[in-house]
Amino acid sequence: MGTTVIERWHQLVKSGNPEGLEELIAENAVFYSPVVHRPQEGKAITQLYLSAAFLVLFNGKFRYVREIIGERDAMLEFETEIDGIQINGIDIICWNADQQITEFKVLIRPLKAILLVKDKMAAMLEASQ
Repeated sequence: MGTTVIERWHQLVKSGNPEGLEELIAENAVFYSPVVHRPQEGKAITQLYLSAAFLVLFNGKFRYVREIIGERDAMLEFETEIDGIQINGIDIICWNADQQITEFKVLIRPLKAILLVKDKMAAMLEASQ
């Protein structure tokens, strides 16, 4: 059996390099942000958000602390710290039969962490345009 979507995701996170996202994300992928009201639909926007997350969240303190993995979906709980603020969150990832991510949802707590991530992600997304 080949490498699973979650194994590939972990490899990308560990490397800190978002380049492999191109192959991992399906054309019809949807990204659900913890701060943007509407789902972000399509491969390009999903890749953009996840690439920004690599720069904002995946620092030396980021780690997954719990995983619940099903046949075509997974929930990965994470912890990190940015600017002295403890961040706790969950990535909910769904994939298709072709082993590509079709849905990526991020939930973050507490409120102070959400506001910090919102500001940092906004700055990263603006810089990429």
